[in-house]
Amino acid sequence: MQKQIDTKLGIAIISAVAVLSLIIIYLFSKNYPQSDIYKSAPQSSSVQQGLKEELAKFSSEEDFKQYLDKFQGGTTNYPSWGGRGGAMVENMALPSQSLKATSDAAVGQANAPSPNVPQPERVSETNVQVLAVDEPDVVKTDGRQIYFSQPQQYYPYIMERPVPMNTGTAVMPPRPIDTGKTQIIKALPPVEADIASKIDKNGDLLLSGNVLLIFAENNHKIYGYDVLDPQNPQEKWTVELKDNNELIGSRLTNGTVYVATRNYIRYDHPCPIEPFITGGSPISIRCDEIYHPVNPVPVDITYSLLAFDAASGSVKEKASFTGTSSSSVLYMSRDAIYLTYNYPGDFVKILADFLDNNQDLAISKEFANKVKKIQDYDISDSAKYTEITNLYDRFTRSLPKDDLMTLQNEINNRMGKYAKEHKREMQNTGIVKVAIPQLNFLATGKVPGEPLNQFSLDEYKGNLRIATTSSGNLTLGLGFGMSGRDASTSDVYVLDNKLNETGSVKDLGVGERIYAVRFIEDKGYVVTFKQIDPFFVLNLANPNKPELAGQLKIPGYSSYLHPISSNVILGVGEENNQVKLTLFDVSSPSNPQELNTYKLNEYWSEVATTHHAFLLDKQHGVFFLPGNQGGYIFSYQDNELKLKKSVSEIQARRAVYINDYLYIIGDNKMVVLDENNWEKVKELDL
Repeated sequence: MQKQIDTKLGIAIISAVAVLSLIIIYLFSKNYPQSDIYKSAPQSSSVQQGLKEELAKFSSEEDFKQYLDKFQGGTTNYPSWGGRGGAMVENMALPSQSLKATSDAAVGQANAPSPNVPQPERVSETNVQVLAVDEPDVVKTDGRQIYFSQPQQYYPYIMERPVPMNTGTAVMPPRPIDTGKTQIIKALPPVEADIASKIDKNGDLLLSGNVLLIFAENNHKIYGYDVLDPQNPQEKWTVELKDNNELIGSRLTNGTVYVATRNYIRYDHPCPIEPFITGGSPISIRCDEIYHPVNPVPVDITYSLLAFDAASGSVKEKASFTGTSSSSVLYMSRDAIYLTYNYPGDFVKILADFLDNNQDLAISKEFANKVKKIQDYDISDSAKYTEITNLYDRFTRSLPKDDLMTLQNEINNRMGKYAKEHKREMQNTGIVKVAIPQLNFLATGKVPGEPLNQFSLDEYKGNLRIATTSSGNLTLGLGFGMSGRDASTSDVYVLDNKLNETGSVKDLGVGERIYAVRFIEDKGYVVTFKQIDPFFVLNLANPNKPELAGQLKIPGYSSYLHPISSNVILGVGEENNQVKLTLFDVSSPSNPQELNTYKLNEYWSEVATTHHAFLLDKQHGVFFLPGNQGGYIFSYQDNELKLKKSVSEIQARRAVYINDYLYIIGDNKMVVLDENNWEKVKELDL
């Protein structure tokens, strides 16, 4: 009898372990593939040269379907069109190849000169991550005109009496909505700044020569407008994003626009895929043009990269590969596009290892052996999940509830400890590298953890640096959990041009997560946060031996880092619900110092969510950032932060400089300041 009780007890323990892992995969397999993506033997499909047989093309739609039938995974819901602040265009950052944040003259964006107005000598550009690689934003300028994508406006509806319904109930009709417009503002001379014209579309903007691109928020289209005559803009072309496709990022360089999209796979008709319609015809990517991992894994999404001419809207190049519907980061250097997505580790392998490391729980060898056998089955992870679920049901049916509750709590604590020790196995980031301008696949790779945003990636001298956080935390349900949250950690990995790891710096901010990253040439700066703000300085000069050079701990945190000079970094963040600015002295990497701080009477700045809202003017030694109450201009001369000018009563969004005038653009008006004396020279109602 005692032997039977012990057997039941062991079965209960094993079952509880199994259900923990099963629920992990149940909650996460819908969004992530669950095995090592790109390492396996070659398949019968054609394999692209140079990828060491890591990616192969589907040979036909039937080949794609068979792949899905055997290795199906992921979600079935469909995303909506992104927009400003959404998935349409991701937040990006500023120059990584150089300490120069903005050039003093726009590159290749000036319109034909007017005979009446001299060409400006100094024009700011959008604060971007890589010089000469432009990013969409709500404000663009060519030095003569300012293009502002004005957001939707909602107005209260005023009426004399309510409108009755058939039921006799009085209701208010819908409020009129201004769907938003793109304002074209004549900027010169500053005292005569005025609205030249309006385009009845809004969204993030790109400017290439005399063509203004509008990523329209309300109808899933990209418009190209000829703005040579700012008073009479003419629509030149339209590219439409098809249903069930999502635009996740875009860049502009040398007159070519690169866009990344994703669409959820139709399992009955997975290919060809048609991300866009241009000139009335769909852009089709055939089945035999779509790549997939040679080692089959669950997929639920197809990523596409397209390059099209900014002047005509015609598609130049296209590329596509299967992946997972997790969060994606798009980073583009001058030579390549990097696209990432996240997925968890092999849950069956994790479970089997957990059983091996916890044999004192009297877990039956029979169950452990079955789990190991399931791990080797040539079936999908969802099928493995079903197999382990069946084992769980059989093991728990006869177990008394009191015993099961005790075992569940014991296993929960053991799994928490296991998660802390194996946190880097819980989640991975897959990376795909694509060459420009041809959009040829160059390499694939992976690292543990998850990047914060595009700041987390940077290419320097052929190497990719990527910063990730591994939380070790998984919420399971049914009263169970696997949590390594208190031991979460952040790492920086250096990968070569084939995305093979050459070195790493690990365990930055144990128990914390990354809030900001900045890579500048052979240095890296990482901010992690939980209660205090550790500011880490990394020496990345040797890609084979990156190292932690120094660190500084201060209250609050920084969510954006900007190089002010070669030895000074500005941090924009928060402390005690106040916007906090900090100057860091990094002249001695082993001993970073806090030079100066300033707290604004603001609880938030848009710089926290997009670096595009930040503007640095080195000639005048100032920078601009918007707040909830207005706009702020700070001086950083002599390494001291001084508030030079506040502009109130404006919903400030961005600022640009043209010559020695600062144009502060808000949702409701624009204010122009003379940077020599900070006097207001013009106010324009928008």
